[in-house]
Amino acid sequence: MDQFSTDSVHALSADDFTGQRSGSRDSLLLTAQFRVAGDDNVAQVRVRNLSSGGLMAEYAAPVETGTPVEIEVRGVGWVKGRIAWATDGRVGVAFDIEIDPMLARKPVGNGTRTPQFAKPAITRR
Repeated sequence: MDQFSTDSVHALSADDFTGQRSGSRDSLLLTAQFRVAGDDNVAQVRVRNLSSGGLMAEYAAPVETGTPVEIEVRGVGWVKGRIAWATDGRVGVAFDIEIDPMLARKPVGNGTRTPQFAKPAITRR
């Protein structure tokens, strides 16, 4: 008796789930400053993915959907948005205006040389 069907198997791909979102998302890991609008307390969060219209970040404090927030994205600056969803220590933020997510990928330093103090000591034999 054959345990496996000879019918073709259809696997789901990431493309099957993109219909609910607009724009491509760029997976990354960077830290950002995050605050609920109107609150002076700033928290550091980890941004897990970023697109022109929003981001997903790790944020453990409870926050309601629709809450206005601000997040400082490296290379972009402070961006206003709203909580689109929140679950299990992560939040989705929908930006009020679109950003260029590639700005967050640009190098932070302004030089092309490695500083002498950061180079490994090399000894000759």
